[in-house]
Amino acid sequence: MKKLIYRKLLKDYMNFFLIALFSSSLIIWVFQAVNFLDIMIEDGREYTVYINYSLLNFPKIISRLFPFVLFFSIFYILSRYELNNELMIFWNFGENKIKFTNFILFVSLFMFMIQILFTSIIVPSSQDKARSFLRDSEVNFLGNFVKPKRFNDTIDGVTIYAENKDVNGNLYNLYIKKEMLDEFEITYANKGRFEQNQGIPILILYNGETIRNKDNKITNFKFSKSDFLLRNLKANTITQQKNQEMKTTDVIVCVASIYNLKLKIISKKIDEIINCTENNKINMLKELYKRLIVPFYIPVLMLIPYFLILSSKEKKNYSKLKIITFLTGIITIILSEGVIRFLSIEYFRNLLIFLTPIIFFLFLYLMFLIKLKFKS
Repeated sequence: MKKLIYRKLLKDYMNFFLIALFSSSLIIWVFQAVNFLDIMIEDGREYTVYINYSLLNFPKIISRLFPFVLFFSIFYILSRYELNNELMIFWNFGENKIKFTNFILFVSLFMFMIQILFTSIIVPSSQDKARSFLRDSEVNFLGNFVKPKRFNDTIDGVTIYAENKDVNGNLYNLYIKKEMLDEFEITYANKGRFEQNQGIPILILYNGETIRNKDNKITNFKFSKSDFLLRNLKANTITQQKNQEMKTTDVIVCVASIYNLKLKIISKKIDEIINCTENNKINMLKELYKRLIVPFYIPVLMLIPYFLILSSKEKKNYSKLKIITFLTGIITIILSEGVIRFLSIEYFRNLLIFLTPIIFFLFLYLMFLIKLKFKS
């Protein structure tokens, strides 16, 4: 009978948690996808790049919402159980409150492993994959990103300015600057329009002049019609791998190098890690904290709502206990994210910050045991 009760409790937890997590993540993802759409249109990207890039950002949203939704789910289910007198069933069957708490701690270890999997493997991999779509994609919808009365530098090495643009896509009073290794080219034209010639984008210019600087020699020529080829264009976006896109093993190796620690289990050398520079090592520490330390707050956040079982709805202090419990959970979430600002090169300070969730958990669990044994 007790197994059936625990099974029902776990089912209620997980059902509410999964529904809340995916629904809230989906709402945020939709808003984010709208912003990505504006960026893709301005950059002239293909719709396939937009879809892949948007979808690959979904795991990051899930991992960010995971702690709060998990805490809120347990808090809500326990409150509902107490309101419907369902917790009384547990106590009437002689269930020990400490065993009842240990049950959720066992579940918290499983949820902790899931969050570690997300933060250390799934999210960095998906973020790097999303960035690779931007690195490897070309600018295709050229007519979209040229906005009138703006210097459009979406294309790497090319700046285009147009004074006006009509409904047919014709551009008027154009200024184009193309920069190459040790030379540049400036073109003025009265009119221009984008066309495709055998799949190659071309900007056809009418009535203008081109000034070219090559080897410190300036040449110019006028034209009534000229084709400005736009072959193999890359967008002027960040292509270097960001910290959040690095492999977790690379982050660990970089952080270990700060304190001259040698990791025999990881064969990769620090010289092979691009972002592991002297100025970026603090950011590597922060990245390691977000990936491997913040998930340790999961057991803490799952334990905090269980302080509700120390009282019952019939007692006067129950409403106050609910408020204090909820605020404690919110403060813990804020603490887990905010303490990252205090990370530094100092070893003992970082060690204390890294051990904070474990210390906090042991303190809460010990206080919980003392209160239950005192009551019994």
